Formats: sequence, structure tokens, C-alpha cells
Amino acid sequence: MQNWLITGCSTGLGRALATAVLARGWNVTATVRNPSGIGDIAAPADRTRCLVQKLDVADGKEIKEVVARSQERFGAVDVLVNNAGYGYRAAVEEADETDVRDLFETNFYGVFHLTQAVLPIMRARRRGWVVNISSVAGRISPAGSALYAASKFAVEGLSGGLQKELQPLGINVMLVEPGPFRTNFAGRSLKQSSRAIEDYAATAGLLRKENSKIDGSQPGDPIRAAECIIRTMLRAKPPFRLVLGRVASERVEADLRAQLQELTEWKPMAADADFPTVA
Repeated sequence: MQNWLITGCSTGLGRALATAVLARGWNVTATVRNPSGIGDIAAPADRTRCLVQKLDVADGKEIKEVVARSQERFGAVDVLVNNAGYGYRAAVEEADETDVRDLFETNFYGVFHLTQAVLPIMRARRRGWVVNISSVAGRISPAGSALYAASKFAVEGLSGGLQKELQPLGINVMLVEPGPFRTNFAGRSLKQSSRAIEDYAATAGLLRKENSKIDGSQPGDPIRAAECIIRTMLRAKPPFRLVLGRVASERVEADLRAQLQELTEWKPMAADADFPTVA
């Protein structure tokens, strides 16, 4: 795991991961939309191991150029971390279609295109890691975050199939599902619909930025999360899904229990949909 390519390194988990990778003596290609904001990400002694690159993950041309520069500088890409993304809050009816398409361009298609660009390098060496940063919203779908959750559900589906395709080739896939972390996610990075419909005030409306009270007080620590990701990857049998944060763990567990209960309750109806069994 010597050479990492990490997207979304300006703040939060991406920045924490880049810093942790450098601290371990590894190389990192740290990508951001505005490189001037992360000039301090590497200490002077680490700058030969840190390649800062401008990258908008919605730009296919930039993706190819950054992957090529990373390979040229460090010889390979051992770990790809698809971290770049942002949140979007709106009731489904309130959402603007352009906003939703932009959301998917970053949160899903950015992951798809970067993964496609890096896989030939990993396949040639029969080793590597693809780490996709999802969200607890990729397992549950809160009111007001249905469209953000949809973008992360797409990443979850992609990652599940990808793991089965790459495992026989010696390439690992890990899906990281953080809960609320103290980053800019609920602050300046968060987008929302321009209109609010009063009928959704008690559901989706509670998550609108003007009503949010969590920014800056989330329980999750991105620095500790970065270390958890690296330590997990170093385990002999790392999981496919890594849930991070007590809040995320509790919510996922509750949702899985509810799903199992509902599945069990309606199992006879599932069987009724089949052709009758011939004795």
C-alpha cells in the first residue's frame, strides 16, 4: 500500500487520510478542486511523497490526466480512495433535476470513472485496493436525504458487484459507511433545493440547512476514522463493509433488524409469487 490516490482532500476525511498515509511513510496523490487550499497538507520533509493535483471528479479528461501523472510519479496506484462527494437535502418533490444530475455526476459517476481509470494499473500487477466512501445513508434513507442516499445506494451496488469481479484478481474492495462526522459535510459543502414545500416541514424540512443544529458538534472524528480505515486494511481478513461511528453502527443495526422482521413476516407472500410446486 505504498502509493495512494485520494479524492476530496481539501478537508474532512480525505485530508485526514492523506495526512495519515504520509505519516506512515507512504506516497499520496492528493486531489482537490482547488489545490491552493491544501499547500500545507504535507510537511516539508514529506513533499517528495505528496503529489497535489487539481481534480473535478465530474471531468473525465482530468481523471485520466491525474491517474497518468500519479502513475508516472510513483510507478503505480496501489490504493484508490473515492472520497470526493457532497450532501444534498430536499424532499423528493422539492428537488431540482439539474441539482440531482450534478449530485450523481460527483457522488456516483466520479467513483465509476476513477475506478475504471485505475483498474488497468491494478489488474496488470494483480493487486490493489479500491476504497469507496459511502455513508450510513447508503444503508438507510432518512427523510430529506433521499436523493443523497440514492447516490450512495448506487455506490453500494457498484461496490458489491465490483468486489466479486476483482477478488479473483487479487484486488480488494472496501466500502466505508461513516455516520455523522465533524467535517464540512453539514456546513458549506451541503447543498439543498431552492424551494421548500410546507407539507414536508415535519419530515424533510427538519434536515434543511437553516434547521440543522448538528454542524460542528457531530460525534465522529475524521482523524480517528482515517486511522481506523488504514488499520482495517492491514488486517488479514478485512471486511467488505466498514461502518464508522457509534451512531452509524446503531442505525444500521436497527435497520437490519427491522428488515429481517419484515422479511420474516412476509415470507409466505414471497412464496405465493412462485409457480405451484409439483409434488
